[in-house]
Amino acid sequence: MDTNSNRRAAAFRKTREAHQTEVAEDYVELIGDLIEEAGEARLTDIADNMGVSQATASKIVARLRREGLVQSRPYRAIFLTEQGEAMARDSRRRHQIVYEFLRALGIDEATANADSEGMEHHVSGRTLDALAALTRTLSKGDVASE
Repeated sequence: MDTNSNRRAAAFRKTREAHQTEVAEDYVELIGDLIEEAGEARLTDIADNMGVSQATASKIVARLRREGLVQSRPYRAIFLTEQGEAMARDSRRRHQIVYEFLRALGIDEATANADSEGMEHHVSGRTLDALAALTRTLSKGDVASE
C-alpha cells in the first residue's frame, strides 16, 4: 500500500473503533446522569431516555455488564463500576468540550447539543485539547478584537 492508502486505512480504522465504543459511552454516560439525578438507573428509564425498547436496552446493559462497565441484578437498578464511571466522566468531558466549542462559534444551544453528541466520539485527545484552547480564546473575545 502506498502512503495515501495507509493514511486512509488508519483513518477508517479509527472511525470503526470509535463506532464500537460509541454506544457503550452513550449508555454509561446516561446511566451516570440518571444515578446523579434520581439516585439510580432503571432499565425503563434507560430505554426511555435512549429512545429504544426495553429489550434493546437490556441487551446493551448485558453487554456493558460483560465488559465490566456496569453492575446489575434482575429487577434491580443498574450501577456503574469504577471502569464505567471513568468512561462516563471521560465521555461527559469530551461532550462538554465539543459543546462549548460549538457554542463559542455561535451555534445555538439545541444544535450544539445535538451535534456534540455525535462528534465527541470521533475526536482525538489532541484535537480536544486544541478545541478547548480555541474555545478559551474565543470566550475571551481575543479573536473578535483582532
